[in-house]
This record gives sequence, C-alpha cells and structure tokens, in this order.
Amino acid sequence: MLYSYFKRSFRKWVFVAIVGGFYGLGWFLRPEKAVSAFYSSVGIFRNILPVFVLVFALMGVTNYFVKPKKLLNYFGSHRSVKGWIIASLAGIISHGPIFMWYPWLSDLQEKGVGNGFIATFLYNRAVKVPLIPFMALYFGIDFVAVLTLVMIVFSLFQGVLVGKLLENKGGD
Repeated sequence: MLYSYFKRSFRKWVFVAIVGGFYGLGWFLRPEKAVSAFYSSVGIFRNILPVFVLVFALMGVTNYFVKPKKLLNYFGSHRSVKGWIIASLAGIISHGPIFMWYPWLSDLQEKGVGNGFIATFLYNRAVKVPLIPFMALYFGIDFVAVLTLVMIVFSLFQGVLVGKLLENKGGD
C-alpha cells in the first residue's frame, strides 16, 4: 500500500520536474524569455487563484450537503415539475466519470425512474458548476448565463422527448 502511494506520488512529481527542466533549459538558452514566461505564468496564476478558491468551496459545500443516496429518495418516477427539477439539479451537481454513474442509473431505472428523467440527468451533466467561474472569466458572464440556461431548457426538452418515445415502445 505504501509502495503504491509513493509510485503515484512519484509520477506527479516527474511532471513537475519535467516542467521545471524546461524552464531551466529556457533559462540557460534565453534567460530574458524565461523570466518573462515565469512572470506571465505567475500573473495567470494570480488571476485564477480566486476562481480556484471559489471552485473548491463550491465543491466542498456540494459534497457536504448533497449525497447520491439522498437524491434517490427525491428522484421519483412520477411526471411532475418537481421530478424534472430534481433530475436537472442532480445532473448539474453530479461529478466524476460518467461510467461510474451507469450502475446507479440502472438501479434507478429498475426502481421505476423513467427514461426521460435519466436522459435529463445525463444531459445536465454537461453543465459543470466548478467550471462556470472559469468560463465566466474567459467568456463573460452573459455568455455563460445564456449557455447554461439553454442547456438546462434543452435537457428538459430532450428528457420529455426521450420519455415519450420510449413510453410508446414500453421502455418508460
């Protein structure tokens, strides 16, 4: 166990060493350019540091208050506005690799959650809350607000459409 920890840790530090080596090579070949690149990197880091703090705070709050097992109680199969809102919010706040969610979604489907809700959940996974501050920093808040709203509205449209199509085939 300790060996695997050091092995994973070593790989991370190899990347840092390679980047440092490139900076060192740059310093050796063109010191003025290396200093300029370093100050540029520091400036970028200083600009995005508050965004990093906000992202980690949002992720911590989300992980503390919202648990996937708790969502199972509210992610009902009845066709109500509350069900669609919960499906949308669950998709938005979910994170991690998508393949990790498949067993949970299959379990929900076996317990009677409709395919429309699952489609809405999956569509809303494209709305990445931790990335919203970064997107706003680079693209502007107006663009991010419109994009997010369009994605949420179309997720509901897609969920209803998938639910209707699969309902006719006996899948919902």
